[in-house]
Amino acid sequence: MNRPVVVGVDGSPSSLIAAEHAARAASLRGCPLHLVHGYLHPLGYGVPINPYDLGVPEPSDEAGKMLTQTAGELRERWPELAVEVRQVAGGPGATLVEESRRADLVVVGSRGRGGFAGLLLGSVSTQVAGHAHCPVLVVRPADRPEPATGPVVVGVDGSEVAELAVGQAADEAAGRGVPLVLAHVWYADGNRPVPEEFAETEAAFRVAAGRLLAGAAETVRARYPDLAVEERPVRAAKPEEALISASGEASLVVVGSRGRGGFAGLLLGSVSQALVQHAHCPVLVVHPHGHTG
Repeated sequence: MNRPVVVGVDGSPSSLIAAEHAARAASLRGCPLHLVHGYLHPLGYGVPINPYDLGVPEPSDEAGKMLTQTAGELRERWPELAVEVRQVAGGPGATLVEESRRADLVVVGSRGRGGFAGLLLGSVSTQVAGHAHCPVLVVRPADRPEPATGPVVVGVDGSEVAELAVGQAADEAAGRGVPLVLAHVWYADGNRPVPEEFAETEAAFRVAAGRLLAGAAETVRARYPDLAVEERPVRAAKPEEALISASGEASLVVVGSRGRGGFAGLLLGSVSQALVQHAHCPVLVVHPHGHTG
C-alpha cells in the first residue's frame, strides 16, 4: 500500500511551512500528499463542544478555498506530486492520530490557529506525539535559513525504537545527499571534574558509547556504503541541551518515540518538549508503524 504523507493545514504561516516540508518529503518518498484540515475546536476532540448540540458543523467554504490554493501552489513546485485535500469534522489531535493509522508520515507545524491552534504547546501535541501510529515530523517556524547541506542528526541509545530511528535517519540522509551524525548522549555531572573514584566508571561509559555507536554505524554502512557517517559520543549533563546544540548545524534531527538512558521518556518528559520547542531545525519523531502506544 502506498501510504500518503499527511499534513495538518489551517492557513497559518506555520502550517504552510509544514505543508512545504510535507510536499518535499512526499516527493522524496514517491508518496501522495494529503492536506487535512480538522475544523472542530481543539477542546472538542472530535465531538461537539455543546453536549446538547448533537449536530456536527459542515466544512467551511473559506477552509476549502485555503486548501485548494495551498494544493495548487504545491503542485506548481512539485508537478509530479499527487495531492488530495480534505476537511475532517474532528479536533486536531484526534484527527491527525487517526490519519496516522494509514500514513507513511504525519507532518505538523509548531503553531497554528483555528483547527490546529496550539498544536505543539499543550495536550494536542502530547496526543499526536505520544499516540501517532507512524513517524511524526515537527516543523518549527524558521528563525533562520535551514542549512540545506546540514547533516541529519539521530539520537542513539541502544533501544529498539532508536534502531528504527537510525534506519529512518539513514534513509533521510541518503535521500537528501547529506552526512549522517550518530549521537549518543551520556550523563555527566555538569562540568565539574570527575573524582578519581569515578574515573573508571567514566571510562566504562566511554567504551560503551563507542561500541554502541560503532554497531549503529556498521549497520548503516552495510545499507549505504557511500554515506558519510560520523560517530559522535557526547558527554553532557542534560541530553536535551546536547541535542538542541547539535540541531544548530543540522537539516533534521531524528529521535525515537521512546528510549532508555539519555533518551528515557523521550516523548513524555523534558527532552522531547525541549526539542520540539527549541530545536533549530525540523524534528522527526519515529514511531513503529501500527504501534498501540
